[in-house]
Amino acid sequence: MKRLREAWQQWRVGAQGSRSPAGLGLLLRDHYPGAVMRLDHEGVVREVNPGFERHAGHAPEQLLGQRAVLLDIDPLHGEFARALAHCLSTRQPWQGVLLCRRADGSLMHQSTVIQPLEEGPGASLQLLVMQRDVTGMRERGLQDRMLLSRLEGTLSRVPGVLFRLRQDAEARLEFLYLSEGVKALPGLTPDLVMDDAERLLGRVLSEDRQRLATSLTQSAVSLEPWHHEFRLGFADGVRWLEGRAIPQRRRDGDTLWDGLLIDITERKRVEQRVQRLVGTDMLTGALNRRAFFEQGEAVQARARRQGQRVPVAMLDLDHFKRLNDTFGHAAGDRALQAFAMTCRDCLRPYDLFARIGGEEFVVMLVDSEPHEALAILERLRLAVAAIELDVEGQTIGFTVSLGLAILEPEASLDAVLALADQALYRAKHEGRNRICGPVEGASLASGTGPA
Repeated sequence: MKRLREAWQQWRVGAQGSRSPAGLGLLLRDHYPGAVMRLDHEGVVREVNPGFERHAGHAPEQLLGQRAVLLDIDPLHGEFARALAHCLSTRQPWQGVLLCRRADGSLMHQSTVIQPLEEGPGASLQLLVMQRDVTGMRERGLQDRMLLSRLEGTLSRVPGVLFRLRQDAEARLEFLYLSEGVKALPGLTPDLVMDDAERLLGRVLSEDRQRLATSLTQSAVSLEPWHHEFRLGFADGVRWLEGRAIPQRRRDGDTLWDGLLIDITERKRVEQRVQRLVGTDMLTGALNRRAFFEQGEAVQARARRQGQRVPVAMLDLDHFKRLNDTFGHAAGDRALQAFAMTCRDCLRPYDLFARIGGEEFVVMLVDSEPHEALAILERLRLAVAAIELDVEGQTIGFTVSLGLAILEPEASLDAVLALADQALYRAKHEGRNRICGPVEGASLASGTGPA
């Protein structure tokens, strides 16, 4: 503003011929790429620059001696009048964009600076007004805003969360952008998560958090595309998210990921239902052989890390062929279903129970010591012996023989099943309806059954 005042003074002096015509004031007057006006204390136009008509759309003679507010689309109550009143009352400069009307009626947006000028004691206040047409720039800005608004509307309908994630040299994570899709996650908004990434990352389940961090680190080092699935915990349950992103390294060492988060909770539920169907024996609801080995190896791996031993038992219904031949296969199926239900009632939810043959089943007792396993299996044996089925007016029952073996940390699942099968053979040989343990002669036998 100080330079404007100095230029004004040089303009006045140059116009009066007492200074070099090449002074800053004359250069400003003759070459400023816009309209320049000098107004008196009443806002009346007293002088304009040579390019005024080209930039303002009015001939100088149309405006000289008139109030400058005639340029406004609303001369009495428009923004121009308020801006002039502000400068005259406060003696402070004003700047902004004014919508002005040209002589032909067309409208234009003028970037405007109004500078109060005081030439000395007792002199009346004057105003220097400088305007530049920014109509094209403003229209392009409006178009850009419209395009941006449309883009944001499109992004809000994308079935997921578009994001930009930054990781600095200390491995701190910050979301630089999130689309409105994040609102589908309870209690989260783009602003909240961009303000504090932990509002989202802090909901990652503890068992998934380290794997998520590792996957991002690997992507940051290799600059390979990132793809990871993880779970978030909310009051209404767990949500599964799948993340995909492309990394890029910045010159400052930060890593950026641009990508998409998709809620795959329903897909995971379907996958789990399919997995249960694929891994479940359709008649009894027990695990099938393939599912038992998959889950059993996971149990064994965890036990190996903790140095634990896992009890495994083979179970076989006694004289099942005789039951089928006497009462029919429908009765045999009912017996298998009743047996499986009884086993599940006697076992804990996390124990593995599977059907691996016609009437052969296997149990893996998780987090149980061998002496505890014998007590659990004995309770199961007694519960099976108490089953009564009504078949065509007759009450039938059946028993089960069990062979117990212990899966050592470094042993194989196949090997322990072979040992359990040997123990089961002894239980059958010794009279059925009994449990034989892993050591020869170590059996827990109850009841009597024909050899």
